[in-house]
Amino acid sequence: MPKPKLGRGAVIGKDVQFGDNVVVWNYVVIGDNTKIGERTIMGSFVDIGKNVVVGEDCNIQAHVTISNGCIIGDNVFIAPNTSLLNDRYPKSELLTPVTVRNGAIIGGGVTILPNVIVGENAVVAGGSVVTKDVAANTVVMGVPARSAMSLKEYAAKRKAFISAQR
Repeated sequence: MPKPKLGRGAVIGKDVQFGDNVVVWNYVVIGDNTKIGERTIMGSFVDIGKNVVVGEDCNIQAHVTISNGCIIGDNVFIAPNTSLLNDRYPKSELLTPVTVRNGAIIGGGVTILPNVIVGENAVVAGGSVVTKDVAANTVVMGVPARSAMSLKEYAAKRKAFISAQR
C-alpha cells in the first residue's frame, strides 16, 4: 500500500488506505477505515472522521472538518475552515453524512449540514450554510444557501476577476 507524505504531528487511524502521491500536512487527524484517493492534498489541521471516502485529485485546505461517513468525489476543492456535518440532532445514533460529488468547489468558512448532497461541478460560495441538496452545475450562496447564478456566469466572473488582477 502506498505511503503518503506526512507532515509533523499527523495522526492516522487503523486501516486507512492511501492512493499514490497523497500529501498530508501538519497536525492532520484521519479516522479509522478511511480511504484517500491518489494525488489528494490535505492542508494542516484537517480533521477527517472514520469511514470517510475522499476521491482522487482533491485539495482539502487547512482547518477543514469532514465528519464520519462523508463521501467526497474526485477533483473536489474544499477551502479553509469548512465543516461537513453528519448528525442533524446531536447526539444521535443516526448519522446522515454529507456527499460531495466530483468537481465540486466548496468556499471557505462553509457549513454543510447532514444528509446534504452537493452535486457534480457545483460551487458553494464562501460563508454559506448549506441546508438542502445543491444541484449539479449550479452556484449557491448565503445563509441558508440559495441558487445565485449559473455555472457559466460564475466562470465569466472568475475569468474577469483574474484578468483584472494581472
